Amino acid sequence: MKAMILCAGRGERMRPLTDTKPKPLLTVAEKPLVEYHLERLAAAGVNTVVINHAWLGEQLERVLGDGSRWGLSIHYSSEREALETAGGIARALPLLGEQPFIVVNGDVWCDYSFNTLLSLKPSKAHLVLVPNPEHNPEGDFLLANDGLVFAKGGERFTFAGISVMHPSLLKGISGKHALAPLLRTAMEQQQVTGELYRGDWVDVGTPQRLAQLDERVKRTLGVNS
Repeated sequence: MKAMILCAGRGERMRPLTDTKPKPLLTVAEKPLVEYHLERLAAAGVNTVVINHAWLGEQLERVLGDGSRWGLSIHYSSEREALETAGGIARALPLLGEQPFIVVNGDVWCDYSFNTLLSLKPSKAHLVLVPNPEHNPEGDFLLANDGLVFAKGGERFTFAGISVMHPSLLKGISGKHALAPLLRTAMEQQQVTGELYRGDWVDVGTPQRLAQLDERVKRTLGVNS
């Protein structure tokens, strides 16, 4: 199974840190966020990773190279301007092929193991959900007892930015396009499944959350600040 890491966002909420560096290259315990994903994907047996980029994308290509350091083959999908999530994935489909693939947001940090996703063959998508963080108390989607995910009703959880998608979810999409409307339509047709992950997960959306995560991981690893 191939994987795609989404790295094209401008990171407005992270400014001024992202004025000179793309958000996935911001460091936690002296390692770029995106490298944690690459390590875990490689450990799970993924061989090919596609990374899309727009803002300062040349830095990503220079730092990550061809992926050989992790035993991976990295391909890049360049966007002149960020095409939003669905638009960026759709543009990269020629690099991803016709089989389901893993999608990971480049600006989240987690200890999730991707191994459990490798055997999934969702009709449209399979989403990893997490308990709602303080900054998203209402959650995003409902996870039913049978594993189906719905946009409305009941106790809602937060989308972790980790999923498996079938290429047909993006069929006919071009240009700038958000992902949420496509997921909601698929949910109405009972074509989206999910799982709840209760491990360590952080949406690194503000400089404060980045600083807190950096301090915590350094403390855990015994790295001097």
